[in-house]
Amino acid sequence: MYKISGHHHISMITKNAQMNNDFYQNMLGLRRVKKTVNQDDPSMYHLFYGDLTGSAGTELTFFEMPIAGRTTRGTNAITQIGLLVPSIESLEYWKKRFEQFDVKHGEITTYAGRAALPFEDQEGLRLILLNNNGEEIPEHWTAWKDSSVEQEHRILGMGTVEITVRYLERTAKTLKDILGYVEVIRTENEGIYQSIEGQAFGEIVVKQLVGPSEKPGRGSIHHLAIRVKNEDELRYWDEVVKERGYQSSGIVDRFYFQSLYFRDSNGILFEMATDGPGFIADSTVEALGKDLDLPPFLEDKREEIEAKLKPLD
Repeated sequence: MYKISGHHHISMITKNAQMNNDFYQNMLGLRRVKKTVNQDDPSMYHLFYGDLTGSAGTELTFFEMPIAGRTTRGTNAITQIGLLVPSIESLEYWKKRFEQFDVKHGEITTYAGRAALPFEDQEGLRLILLNNNGEEIPEHWTAWKDSSVEQEHRILGMGTVEITVRYLERTAKTLKDILGYVEVIRTENEGIYQSIEGQAFGEIVVKQLVGPSEKPGRGSIHHLAIRVKNEDELRYWDEVVKERGYQSSGIVDRFYFQSLYFRDSNGILFEMATDGPGFIADSTVEALGKDLDLPPFLEDKREEIEAKLKPLD
C-alpha cells in the first residue's frame, strides 16, 4: 500500500498575469520557478511559484484567463490555501507587512489548531498563513535566498488546504478510504484529514456547507494536486481510482511531472502528480522562471504561442 506524502501543488485562476506575478514574487517573496503555458490551451500563461526549485509541496500555480469574471463563492469548491511560516513572530511580521502594502487581511487567530493570519490577494483568493512552530517540513524544501522577505519569516511551503462541500461524508470517504488519509478531528460539519499524521504539509480541512455551488472566476481554485513519488506509484493510484468507480484521466505527461486527474462525488478535482523530473528538466536552477519554457511537444509552435502572449516581466 502506497502512502500519499503531502501536497504537490495547487492551481488557481488569475485574470492578470503581471499583477499576479508582482504579488506572489514581490509581496509574498516566492520565486517564480516556471513561466510556461497551459498545456491544454497554450494561449494562456501558466505560472508557478515556490521555493528555490519549485519543490513539490511549495508550488502555487496560476492559469491566466483575461476573460475571467468574478468568483461567486459557494460550496463544492476548494476554498482556502494555507501557507506555513516559521513562528508566531512571523505572523506578526506579516500582519505589519500587509498593513504597509494595503493587503486585505484579518487578525491573528486560530485555524485548524494553529495560530493563523488570513488574507486575500488582489483577486479575492483566500489564503491563510499558519504558524509551523518549528515543526518538521519536508527535507527537499529549499529556501530561495533572493526572496524579498526576511529569511526568518519567509513562507516555507503549503500547509492546510480547505475544501467546502455539500456532502462532507462523500469527500471524507474519498480521502480516507481511497487515498489513505487519517481522520484526526471530526464534528458534524467539519473534518480534518492528514496524509501523514501530525503533519500540516499534507493536511486538508473539509467543511460542510449546504447551498449553491461556487461559480469559478478570478481568484478561484481549480484543483489540488497531491504528491506521489514516481510513475509506478501513479499507475497504482490510477487503478485504485478506477476500481472505486471514479473516472480517471489516465496518466498524463506534463513533462515536469506525470499526473492523473479525477473528481470525487462532490465534484472536487484532485490531481496526483509525481515528484520528478521537476522544473530543472529544461532549465538551470539559476535561470528558473526567467524565460518562457515550453514542453518538447509544444516547442515547434513557440513562435505562434509567443505571438499570442503579452510580455511578462
